[in-house]
Amino acid sequence: MKRRNFLKTGASAGAALGLAGLNLASCSSFGRKQITILHTNDVHSHIDPFPPNHAAFPNLGGAARRAGLIASIREENPNTLLLDAGDIFQGTPYFNFYGGELEFRLMSRMNYQAATLGNHDFDNGIGGLMAQLPYADFRFVSANYDFRNTDLHGYVDPYMIHEVDGIRVGIFGLGIELEGLVLPDLYGETRYLDPVEQALDTARILREEAACNLVVCLSHLGYRYEDPTRVSDVVLARRTEGIDLIIGGHTHTFMETAQALTNRAGGKVLINQVGCFGINLGRVDFFLEPGGAKEGSGVSISV
Repeated sequence: MKRRNFLKTGASAGAALGLAGLNLASCSSFGRKQITILHTNDVHSHIDPFPPNHAAFPNLGGAARRAGLIASIREENPNTLLLDAGDIFQGTPYFNFYGGELEFRLMSRMNYQAATLGNHDFDNGIGGLMAQLPYADFRFVSANYDFRNTDLHGYVDPYMIHEVDGIRVGIFGLGIELEGLVLPDLYGETRYLDPVEQALDTARILREEAACNLVVCLSHLGYRYEDPTRVSDVVLARRTEGIDLIIGGHTHTFMETAQALTNRAGGKVLINQVGCFGINLGRVDFFLEPGGAKEGSGVSISV
């Protein structure tokens, strides 16, 4: 895939997202607030930056640079979350040697709040993933992987709620079907559930029962496919409701700005994905008004 020229600033570029009346009564007690959501996907164990002579990504990426960029954005706006859309593992000798420990340790140092699981996160099997979980000081979420008959049961939640300056942010995950992508012995008795149905159920719970002001989906389904019946982020956005932001992964899609689509209820949902290998950091800013209205925009920032 030919790489585009990416924006190098987190200014308020991108599509506007106007959402009103989505169970935001609890917003009426505060003034206008800004929530910044930073995100990565498909980092694939790339700890170091690419060398200056690399054909596609010269002198880009690297965990240290990402950490510095994240710290500067948090200084600008303390109301910042950091999330990952899967495929943390596999791609460099760091994973071959450490098995994922280094990746989780670095993400913990950067203070990620949540991640979902991609297909490559099963490359050392459920046992290999379990062995690295003690190094992850952040939550794993997946609403459509049923782990009840595996050792991962109880270690991965369908969703989580993170409160930032009085704003309740619901975060849930969705994973791609593992059959055909991952050897059966590696994912064991993990059951794949329909992602659209699970998204609808989970978004309803987060909106209606948990009274969340923002709902974010960490998706490792892929951005879009030629087959329109195959579930992707675009299909998910159009066939669901109650989701404000879909943070994508799996297809390594480089997006300069977030895309705004209309959901099945006529509301707006943003989709963003930042390619792969930690080359970019996604940034989405939501502005919530006291009356319940909110708008958002997202960009990709080169690391």
